[in-house]
Amino acid sequence: MSHSTMAELRRALDGRWAEVRDTVRTELATSEWATPTEPLPITDYRERTTGQLLRLMHLPWTKAGFSDEPGTPGDIGASLTMFEMLGHVDLSLFVKVGVQVGLFGGAVAGLGTQRHHDEYLEKIAAGELLGCFAMTEVGGGSDVANLETTATYDSDTDEIVVHTPSPSAVKDYIGNAAKDGTMAAVFAQLIVDGTSHGVHCVLVPVRAADGTAMPGVTIGDCGAKIGLPGVDNGELSFDQVRVPRDNLLDRFGQITAPDPAKGTSAYTSGIESDSRRFFSMLGTLVRGRVSVGGSAGAATRNALTLAIRYATRRDQFSRPDLGDGLGSGIRLLEYSTHRRRLLIPLARSYALALATNALVADVHDKQVGSGEADADETAVRRLEERAASLKVANTDHASRTIQACREACGGAGYMWENRFGALRSDVDVFTTFEGDNTVLLQLVAKGLLTQYKDAFESFDTRAMIGFAARNVFESAVERAFGGSIVQRLIAGAPGRDADNALEDRGGQLAIFEDREEHTVATLAARMRSRSSDEDADPAEVLSAVQPHMLAAAWAHIDRLLLEAFAEVAEGCEDEEARTLLCTVCDLFVYSTVEANAAWFLEHGRISAAQSKAVSARVD
Repeated sequence: MSHSTMAELRRALDGRWAEVRDTVRTELATSEWATPTEPLPITDYRERTTGQLLRLMHLPWTKAGFSDEPGTPGDIGASLTMFEMLGHVDLSLFVKVGVQVGLFGGAVAGLGTQRHHDEYLEKIAAGELLGCFAMTEVGGGSDVANLETTATYDSDTDEIVVHTPSPSAVKDYIGNAAKDGTMAAVFAQLIVDGTSHGVHCVLVPVRAADGTAMPGVTIGDCGAKIGLPGVDNGELSFDQVRVPRDNLLDRFGQITAPDPAKGTSAYTSGIESDSRRFFSMLGTLVRGRVSVGGSAGAATRNALTLAIRYATRRDQFSRPDLGDGLGSGIRLLEYSTHRRRLLIPLARSYALALATNALVADVHDKQVGSGEADADETAVRRLEERAASLKVANTDHASRTIQACREACGGAGYMWENRFGALRSDVDVFTTFEGDNTVLLQLVAKGLLTQYKDAFESFDTRAMIGFAARNVFESAVERAFGGSIVQRLIAGAPGRDADNALEDRGGQLAIFEDREEHTVATLAARMRSRSSDEDADPAEVLSAVQPHMLAAAWAHIDRLLLEAFAEVAEGCEDEEARTLLCTVCDLFVYSTVEANAAWFLEHGRISAAQSKAVSARVD
């Protein structure tokens, strides 16, 4: 392979923020940054990770997500790419930086107003104010809209009283809480004059300068975990903790100062609906979900690189000596089973990497180009769906693939120094971070039921079931990542039922699109059928169709991945690089069809003979 071809491949895979990738590769390539080659005690690992965090915060490129100009976002794409690259270094460090910059800093930047930015962002960016993101409650999990923690406004003192009303309301698994965090972005039900206005975020100091808990704050340590030993996860609870009214991050909802004459205050918001306001708030935090997916993809590529390199060098058994003295060892990668074990996941990793690059660019353009405040609501919702889709796809792929890579390296893969143990343990919780994967798949499916997702203002089950029962869904697949190249390929493709459809890129795109359209249409039909009875329990109706919701979401994800891959592969100008990318793209297509052969056969999309031919093409 020529140097120009290798350079073109790297350009295609590195994407728009290649300089950020090169910077991280150059500056964090030493062993002092990488995952330790031997397990460390938790205390030592935490100290190591905190030290790395503080060193990073003094490097200019780690501040890319913060802007020097008031009221404007920073270089969001560069920041998200930096987070992804930390997944190649050490996932404990990625999470530690992610909590500080992406979650805590992101909450202040995205939910706060100019006074919050002026007071806090520079200190956060410099590592002078270490923070926590206190959203998850031990009894609520993914049910963020129904958090129990309260933030009650006291007009007599012009303060907000933050309180944990029950053991199930304790904030749990909070990064930076057990050791380092001095302030928490606490998500709670905001109550003003006896009326709840839904979930809002309040800044609450949790530690004094000497490291002791602030009055009314109880801090616990989650202790040892399966992975991420460098992250100090902890518990936070609040006993009538008072903070100034200005500590409310009030971009989406404000409390006016008490009227001296009337002795009253008021809550105001430009968004009347509590549920719409809630989803608007969560939309500003979409970067966290993108980062988790991206770093999981980076960890997976680490594992695949190690396993494939090992397979190209490790002999297993020997060819028989036919008397000519030429008997030799057989490399692992020469076995078709081993190639399947590693190269099929590699092809999917290519697709995930390219789709993630496209998502990062889309997030950047929408939050920087047009500005978050001016972004079209429907476009923002679509962006959230794609972020959820790729978070699920990346983290699910990571858990499965890293384990396969460990096994593919035999005993060598079991040695700690080869990183598989740390990678597997650290990435495991990513299927739960930023939304449980099964819950997110249902969120994606819900958005697919109509191209106008805002028809469902919340997770209200009855509203969703009723909408599905009243409407007949037309095929309305929206291209998320595919541009003019994808449109041209589909326009010139043979029909999806043509015998050679899978041999043509446009035909492949059409078949993946057809699978998504069909699963969404049948999902709607199932919901209509089960909800025809007016006395039907919406929860039971939803439960009955949940497996089909997951199937629709996965069909959608596979279509997104193919569109992103095709756009880059077919648009590559270097002929040798294009040929290689197209070959890997074909492997992704055929292996995906093979993995879902039951669906394609049951629905008459391929014949038994074509199914066998697909497996032959994979081999």
